[in-house]
Amino acid sequence: MKIPFNKPFLSGNETKYIEEAVLSMKISGDGIFTKKCHAFFEEKYGFLKCLLTTSCTDALEMAAILIDIQAGDEVIMPSYTFVSTANAFVLRGAKIVFVDSLPDHPNIDVSKIEALITPKTKAIVPVHYGGVACDMDTIMELADKYNLFVIEDAAQAIDSFYKGLPLGGIGHLAAFSFHETKNIISGEGGMLVINDDQFAERAEIIREKGTNRSQFYRGEVDKYGWMDIGSSFLPSDIIAAFLFAQLENLDKIQAKRIASWNAYYELLKPLADQNLFKLLHFDKDKTNNGHLFALIMPNLEERTLLIDFMRKKGILAVFHYLSLHKSPFYKEKHDGRTLENCDNFSDTLIRLPFYYELTQEEIEFICNSIIQYFDER
Repeated sequence: MKIPFNKPFLSGNETKYIEEAVLSMKISGDGIFTKKCHAFFEEKYGFLKCLLTTSCTDALEMAAILIDIQAGDEVIMPSYTFVSTANAFVLRGAKIVFVDSLPDHPNIDVSKIEALITPKTKAIVPVHYGGVACDMDTIMELADKYNLFVIEDAAQAIDSFYKGLPLGGIGHLAAFSFHETKNIISGEGGMLVINDDQFAERAEIIREKGTNRSQFYRGEVDKYGWMDIGSSFLPSDIIAAFLFAQLENLDKIQAKRIASWNAYYELLKPLADQNLFKLLHFDKDKTNNGHLFALIMPNLEERTLLIDFMRKKGILAVFHYLSLHKSPFYKEKHDGRTLENCDNFSDTLIRLPFYYELTQEEIEFICNSIIQYFDER
């Protein structure tokens, strides 16, 4: 049996909608399917304004421009995250101030944020790791107290909630990913969510190369011109057509992924109860959107041995991020603080295969292989 780490899922209408987009003779940005995707998110989750982008990275870069990041500004975020979270702000000249993770989850330890806020701090960027919410009450209270912006990195957090509020709808801005490894996909693709009306008009301009072309197409102005800095952040309507077919099946996809997560949990919790490894913890006010399933091994050696054992069984399990504060690019720029929990997750976290078409039989084979590893150890 060969089990990949990820397998893109076609829900049924992707190619049909792509053909419709092509036949519409409008396959550049903001075509019929882009508008349908925007409406879906705004209506389902109550987001003020949504703009599809070519990637979550682009959405984060737009957010950095929108809050007017300048050289020397400081941005607070977790070290245990993908490079795009930091890169978007580094491109604008910001200094990144990294925060450690929680001991039992890679999410940012909010108790350590306030001590790091200085007069140069401009924003906090919480990352909802695995689709599980950060403590947004504390983050928003700090933002209000110190007049900071909050940009949610919700790359993995579609259809996940914090105290009943949709992730991506709490901060001033948010960024989602539709990369092929996410719950809902378009190959590459992302979305900027604007929850603060002061950014709505400018976001459209930045996304359209700094022009007010979107207003021109809606008939709001009689010509368009160069209004601001910007870039080409909007995706082809072909990408949106693929995405919309996925969104039509969101509830079905989510139900199946959560069922797979629960199946893993039931089979592996007895081993976690024996302290052979740990499972990620999250509180009841934070929902599980079935994005990933991870084990926290005792140390780097054990993780390496288990990954190798599973690979010989035909199972591709992978580790995840390496702490950004120790990266070749940023380690000399980091202020020297030890971020113990980030480093621990970098050494010990394993992600198990997880995708829509993963079967109960495959999940049992994976879990039995893990049991076998510990039996033979």
